[in-house]
Amino acid sequence: MSDDPTRAADADAAGEQGGKRVRADVRRNLDALLTAAAEIFATSGVDAPVRRITARAGVGAGTLYRHFPQRSDLIAAVFRHEVDACADAAESLAEQYGPAEALSQWLQRFTAFIATKRGLSAALHSGDPAYDTLPAYFEERFMPVLGGLIDTAVRAGEIRPDIDPEDLLTATRNLTLPSEEDADGHTRRMVALLVDGLRYGARERTPG
Repeated sequence: MSDDPTRAADADAAGEQGGKRVRADVRRNLDALLTAAAEIFATSGVDAPVRRITARAGVGAGTLYRHFPQRSDLIAAVFRHEVDACADAAESLAEQYGPAEALSQWLQRFTAFIATKRGLSAALHSGDPAYDTLPAYFEERFMPVLGGLIDTAVRAGEIRPDIDPEDLLTATRNLTLPSEEDADGHTRRMVALLVDGLRYGARERTPG
């Protein structure tokens, strides 16, 4: 089996079509399953009944098991799906906002990912080898994205230059409360305060 069940499912679907691109309905079903599973895992944990996931996704149980024969396949695919969605958001945010604000918006998006990851944490730390590659996937997708946002904001003179991406990611993660404990928006306020600190003295410290 492929290390990435989502890609394996896509490859299977492509094979069924004689090597053609994945059918749009297959892609929609897959995305619906992963989105539904992520939402339910975040609120009910990874042991939530399959029927709840398939009902929310609007597909049958056979579709789920065809793509994800084991629950660990589904959990790993959900993790990658959520990582990809968060990482990919950086590009559109950079197009919509100025450099420092794009960084701020992405860090807020990252806190939403952390809330989802908490729903997966018990499984991800279970010692199951199915999850062994996920920490590296997290690093490989997030560090370049965050580093790029930081570099752009530094070059624009909007944040200070002495910022390490890993430190910033860790600080943001440590500020994030579980969603059920954050009814008053504490996490959003704390991340906004963190970004304000990044702006302090930016012009004076920016090289050139």
